[in-house]
Amino acid sequence: MDKDKIDKKDHILDVAEKVFSDQGFDGASTRSISGEAGVNMAMLNYYFGSKEGLFLAVFDRKINSFKDLLKDLGNDEQLSAWDKVEAYIDLYTQRVVNNNCFQKMLYQEMSMSKRGELSEKLSCSLMENVNEFHKILKYGIDRGEFNEDVDMELVTATIYGTKNFIINAPQLTSMMLGYDILDEKNLEEKFKPRIKAYQKALLKAYLVKENNKTQNTYPVYVK
Repeated sequence: MDKDKIDKKDHILDVAEKVFSDQGFDGASTRSISGEAGVNMAMLNYYFGSKEGLFLAVFDRKINSFKDLLKDLGNDEQLSAWDKVEAYIDLYTQRVVNNNCFQKMLYQEMSMSKRGELSEKLSCSLMENVNEFHKILKYGIDRGEFNEDVDMELVTATIYGTKNFIINAPQLTSMMLGYDILDEKNLEEKFKPRIKAYQKALLKAYLVKENNKTQNTYPVYVK
């Protein structure tokens, strides 16, 4: 595929991501997406086949790029298990906060059981990334760096769940935090460093064996 076609396809995906996020899967139409993207329906159908195909293409573009980063991180033998967890927290926070439009769209669809087949495809793709993170945790356990009784599933839920609560309940969490969580400057300067510091301190205390911890190494966030 030549560069012009790749650029056009990426442009359609950018527009589709925004429309799906704003209107949900049911509310969005391929006709409105093609209109906003400035392409005809024939081109959209040629690339993606259907609305579900377009939705999955938006999702796959995001999730596959993150999957590649996780594999590279997991295969880096120069990093300790804890270094990998810290890097994962940084990568995850950076990507999900900067792509909140995509995250909103994703969890809207995964929370609705009436589209079982679509939700299953999304969940299966996400599980591939979850499994890459679990490999990092198991690496730490096998090396004796992490505690043997680590609950890998709940560690993952802690990372995902904290962000989801903050981002997906913006009115409540803005009142709780004392600033508008939807404001880009607040996200960049206040929320991202705060959630990174919190999750690193929390998970280091839970994961790392006492004899492997060093004093004064927990990240500190100053309000």
